[in-house]
Amino acid sequence: MYILGRILIPFMKKAIDYTLIKKCSTTGARAGTLKTPHSTIETPVFMPVGTQATIKTINHRDLLDMNIEILLSNSYHLYLRPTHKLIERAGGIHKFMNWPKSILTDSGGFQVFSLSNMRKISDTGVQFQSWHDGSMHMITPEKSMEIQNSIGADIIMAFDECAPAGCTYDQAKKAVERTTEWAKLCIKGHQRDDEQALFGIMQGNLFKDLREKSAKELVDMDFPGYAIGGLSVGEDKDAMYDVLTYAASFLPENKPRYLMGVGTPEDLLEGVKNGIDMFDCVMPTRIGRHGTVFADGQRLNLKNAAFKEDHSPLVEGCECYTCKTFTRSYMRHLVKANESLGFEMISLHNIYYLQNLMRESRKAILEDRFPKFLEEHVYKKIVRDNPKKIYATK
Repeated sequence: MYILGRILIPFMKKAIDYTLIKKCSTTGARAGTLKTPHSTIETPVFMPVGTQATIKTINHRDLLDMNIEILLSNSYHLYLRPTHKLIERAGGIHKFMNWPKSILTDSGGFQVFSLSNMRKISDTGVQFQSWHDGSMHMITPEKSMEIQNSIGADIIMAFDECAPAGCTYDQAKKAVERTTEWAKLCIKGHQRDDEQALFGIMQGNLFKDLREKSAKELVDMDFPGYAIGGLSVGEDKDAMYDVLTYAASFLPENKPRYLMGVGTPEDLLEGVKNGIDMFDCVMPTRIGRHGTVFADGQRLNLKNAAFKEDHSPLVEGCECYTCKTFTRSYMRHLVKANESLGFEMISLHNIYYLQNLMRESRKAILEDRFPKFLEEHVYKKIVRDNPKKIYATK
């Protein structure tokens, strides 16, 4: 036990084991392993999002064939439907969805702030109206822990307040203060710390001193891992990338770092370059369901007429099942015909693309060629307004 302020907090047992294997000498990029009760995850890693305990349009067999070691699900949505207690009675989320590898659940903090109507925030928690049936609910830090303990994921998140893009300094400061107090209550309320690793979430919006303050207060609580929250919530890319240049430096080197809700190829690489280990986003399946493909240096909209008689794979040289089996022309036909196979195959490719990008990044870090990897491969592939700024080494 130790005392933080006036709150007595127990030391948390070790539910995960993170090992830092290699660091890039000229950037913040790092490679490691993260062991949970269900799998060993090589980092950096992209985690596909199964909000409702399923990756939309993708079955488990294909995920396992891609060697996906960890998925993300969302406690807010599972609390509302089918309910955390039903999942608990089923034996926990791994048995409920029959997924043998690791699972991370978000606390629901972002969702109650972004999806809910009639939202009322107080120091106690957040009262909100369900998007599903209009019923009223209250989530507190203690309730978030109850929900996530019942669901039973390997990694769970502390309940936090996500300040919106464009907020004032005082609003961001208040969100940091609440996030800190709620983190203490989450530690106290967490009942399965020998089985589930509880991560703290850094807030602070775009203010460096608030990011540092939030990180210091959370690090003093000795969480087994830390997330960077409150980014990719409406701010422009340059502002987000500016925060990434310093945010991870406020966190311990010997613990995993997770950048929440980020999932474009360029965002992942910027995160890796700045010392992030874990990423998640709904983007690969969301854009896949609209016929959009992650490709080298661009996104392909297969609805465009240019692909009608294009009999090449989605991405030349890609080893995913879609690219080895089908053509752009056929995928375009399925999308135009509104056939589910097309959305499934494009989503599968997009997940594979991001997963493979992280594996290539890891290999480059381990082989002492990460800056060269960025320059020779990424710089030529990922197109943005100012790529030299993004991929320049520190």
